[in-house]
Formats: sequence, C-alpha cells, structure tokens
Amino acid sequence: MNIEILKKNVEQAVRIAIGKFAEFSGRSSRPEYWYFMLPVIVLMILANVLDSLLLNGMSVLGLIVALATLVPTLSAGARRLHDTDRSGWWLLIGLVPFIGAFGLIYLCCQPGSPEANRFGPAPSSGAFGALAQA
Repeated sequence: MNIEILKKNVEQAVRIAIGKFAEFSGRSSRPEYWYFMLPVIVLMILANVLDSLLLNGMSVLGLIVALATLVPTLSAGARRLHDTDRSGWWLLIGLVPFIGAFGLIYLCCQPGSPEANRFGPAPSSGAFGALAQA
C-alpha cells in the first residue's frame, strides 16, 4: 500500500468533511466517509491512551476530541446514510448499547445508490484514487 496515496486521500476527505462542517444534506461516498473517520478514530484512541497514562483514566482529552469532532462526524454520517438511501435519523441506532454501533458500522459499509436518489446525485469516489476502488 502506498502511504503517500493514503495520506493524500485522508487529507482530501478531511478537507471535504470540514468544508461541509454542519451540512446534513447531500451524499458522501464510502471512501470520503471512511477516509475522514480514520483520523477521527485514531485521535480518539490516542486521546484515551493519553488520558489513561497521564490523567489516571480521567477522560479529559477524550471528551475534548469527542466534542470537537461531534458535528462533523454526525454530518458525515448522515450524508453517508443518505448515499445508501436511508435517512440520517438512522444514526440514532448508534445509541443502542453494543448492537447499535455494529449496526451503524454495517449501514455505513453498504454500497451507495449508483444513481441519483431522494438525497441528491451520486457522489464521485473517483477523486480518491486507486485505494478507493477496492
């Protein structure tokens, strides 16, 4: 795997997600969503590890990272669900303990509608290069 391509794809996805900071309409392709979620997940893990090491388990850094990424993550998730022709309200299943998170991951991994749906035209994932085509 080429690290430079991965880095470029992650940077591009983060720019798109931050550019659409609180835009809950439209659609996001799978690569756009997952390349944005990759650094968010890494930041959350890193913040929790630092909390454990430095603050004896007090979740100060984890809370700061979670609050800082809350709105962009929710809007990207809603747009991802729109791509699968589901309402953004499906994000609420993530609140169900254990099963909800896995269900939400499953829904976000589903392929999007290849044609326009009620949420807009199909997003292009071609801009994310060869890694996005897998």
